[in-house]
Amino acid sequence: MTKERDLLTEKTKELKRLLCLSNQSENSIIQFKKIKLYHRNILSVLFNLLLITNSHLQEKSDCCSCYLLSERSASWDEARKDCRDRGADLVVIDSPEDQTALTNIATTEAWIGLNDREQEGTWKWVDGTPLSLMEVFSLVQCGGKWGKNQPDSGGGISYLGEEDCVHVKTDTKKSWNDLSCSASFKWICEKTP
Repeated sequence: MTKERDLLTEKTKELKRLLCLSNQSENSIIQFKKIKLYHRNILSVLFNLLLITNSHLQEKSDCCSCYLLSERSASWDEARKDCRDRGADLVVIDSPEDQTALTNIATTEAWIGLNDREQEGTWKWVDGTPLSLMEVFSLVQCGGKWGKNQPDSGGGISYLGEEDCVHVKTDTKKSWNDLSCSASFKWICEKTP
């Protein structure tokens, strides 16, 4: 009988141990499910924040232009091609705000999107709009526009060639200058909404 009682005691201990392990497993599963739910909730919150941020950034990008000052120098045509390859174009300055932004960006001489290639003396932006007198007046008010005696199309000096493209100088006042389109400068791209 002692043998049977010892066996029964041993089996009871084993059963208790297995029940304990079973309870621990159940508790672990419950903890795992809680942690999984917690992480799912965190991911949901992060996803919603991402959606809100994306929406906010979209609103910002719909309201404003983005500018890029190139790191290298090239001709006006190469500069324009680079801007277009980026989904942008050379900068069009059609407001005092644009001129102010340009002044802050142009740390060096740089091409802008103005030229008179179609007809000498008729200045047009790369988007096809002509440089209007009203625009000139508005830009002069905020310190932008042509430099002294500019545009001069080379000033009659034949070796300078045609000066059909416009670049800005770093001088914040009267900084526009016409120059041969083959000259090499950095450039400013503008991506509009």
